[in-house]
Amino acid sequence: MQQSNFRVLSLIPPMTQLNTPYPSTAYLTGFMRSRGIDAVQADIALQLVLRLFSPEGLDAIADEIEQQEEVTERVALFMEQFDRYRSTVTPTLRFLQGKDPTLAHRINLRNFLPEGSRFEALDVYVDEDGGDPLSWAFGALGAQDRARHLATLYLNDLSDVIRDSIDSRFEFVRYAESLAGSQASFDPLAHALAQDFTLVDSLLVDLALQSVNQHQPQVVLLSVPFPGAVYAALRIGQAIKKHHPDCKILLGGGYVNTELRELSEPRIFDFVDFITLDSGERPVLCLLEHLQGKRGPQRLVRTFTRNAEGQVQYTNWAEPEVPFAEVGTPTWDGLPLNDYLSLLDMLNPMHRLWSDGRWNKLTVAHGCYWKKCSFCDVSLDYISRYETTTAKELVDRIEAIVAETGQTGFHFVDEAAPPKALKALAIELIERGVSISWWGNIRFEKSFTPELCQLLAQSGCIAISGGLEVASDRLLTLMKKGVSVEQVARVTKGFTDAGVLVHAYLMYGFPTQTVQDTVDALEYVRQLFAAGCIQSGYFHRFVCTVHSPVGKNPSEYGVTLLPLPEGAFAKNDVGFIDPVGVDHDALGVALNKALYNYMHGIGLDQNVRGWFDMNVPRPSVKRDFIDKALA
Repeated sequence: MQQSNFRVLSLIPPMTQLNTPYPSTAYLTGFMRSRGIDAVQADIALQLVLRLFSPEGLDAIADEIEQQEEVTERVALFMEQFDRYRSTVTPTLRFLQGKDPTLAHRINLRNFLPEGSRFEALDVYVDEDGGDPLSWAFGALGAQDRARHLATLYLNDLSDVIRDSIDSRFEFVRYAESLAGSQASFDPLAHALAQDFTLVDSLLVDLALQSVNQHQPQVVLLSVPFPGAVYAALRIGQAIKKHHPDCKILLGGGYVNTELRELSEPRIFDFVDFITLDSGERPVLCLLEHLQGKRGPQRLVRTFTRNAEGQVQYTNWAEPEVPFAEVGTPTWDGLPLNDYLSLLDMLNPMHRLWSDGRWNKLTVAHGCYWKKCSFCDVSLDYISRYETTTAKELVDRIEAIVAETGQTGFHFVDEAAPPKALKALAIELIERGVSISWWGNIRFEKSFTPELCQLLAQSGCIAISGGLEVASDRLLTLMKKGVSVEQVARVTKGFTDAGVLVHAYLMYGFPTQTVQDTVDALEYVRQLFAAGCIQSGYFHRFVCTVHSPVGKNPSEYGVTLLPLPEGAFAKNDVGFIDPVGVDHDALGVALNKALYNYMHGIGLDQNVRGWFDMNVPRPSVKRDFIDKALA
């Protein structure tokens, strides 16, 4: 192959995000172009949704439903109101794309969109006087937000119809997730991929082949960040191999990096030719050199292949990584930036940033500067290899991205953005007069002084998130978080006082966590909300992974790991036995109920024991603990 006609096509398979492009292809496309490689990209995930949710797509769905003898109540309601759905789907998507904002007024009247079962959830918000069920969330002036939420419920109704009648695996973001997530055996995926096409499969394959026919690549890169993108990626690979057998297919991304590190399943290579681990820049460069005859197969880097004997072979030639300072500027060229959908699904003020608005995603540094947390995959490259670049280089990239996209919103996607780098970045932005809005994830460490919080806000910081995890100093020490509850209170208050929204990642079910720990953690959280330190939060159930310190050294955390299922495919989550024996599932219901109310200013002066449906001990935390910490 000659360099002059050697083209690489990077594809985003369904499902990832609908409001903004998943950044992996933008990073790699920008990097390859900086090295003189003819690189292009396409978002098949967005294309699939736009094709399905169109008059023609709804016609195809209805045609299949009419051939079915029995349908669910949701599907029957869809068919009864089909004409309304067909006439409203295009204007609703245009509204969610920001192309027709005045439609909000009709949507808000609640007589424009047909309403299915997803709208029933609104009934729980109706106040005692029968007032506006969404006024608590959006207020008198939030017409656009209110309409986006209603339009998102409408799309979710249609998604339910597809799942009930056309493809039981269909879901936004988590499409066919159970086939791939921590799945030790490839059998479920192999079985699904051997079945006849559903309507969704047919549209997916048509779109992928259209992209290949348009760009005529010699190599296709498939990026799979989540288990919910694996099935569609392999369907795409299956179709390309059938119709373009000379085209080589490379699979990579976050899912591969975490779950396929011990891959020995050869059947996956019926769908792809190469699978690479960790940062893609060096493996892709080496692979392209190999395909051009400039490098032997024994000199591939972090690459799985299937050898002549039909076995999986892993090759990792010793070669330096591409420095973070030299990875180039991401490019969104080729992606339809005006067609993404600003959804408003979750009313949590921080979570909505993930699905609402077109954010340019950028990394301040590679890896994590702390890399000690016991629950995190600190042994993997995306955490363990910490590299930075200069503030000047970062702002150069920011300016180039704004010039290309016309968008000044940035999501810094670091595991934990380093305070030193953020300070330098803020100063550079301010001195150069570059106006952006940005948000990202940090550690609530003491380096974030009130003065630094003010500086970051001045540079455009609108929101930050960080891990409070289990709000217990004993467990924070066991987690090796390197923070205390008092410290978290002071840092978060500094951000709040600077006008920055603060979201706390919270956790329950960590090894040796007792009921008393859980009650105390909720009391700390109540006080943090009451003191105005945090405005948003979410409780996650702890999951042990094989790459975390808990998974590697369970005895240090007082637990015993359960045996992993036998298999040659994915490996990530691992069960464990905690001798404390707490029913964390039952406690989790109360934690999330309390947190939901706290975010709306409800129950902040009530005893936290009232949220639990069982008898729990009284908090051992003094009710003025956070106030004293702030004083």
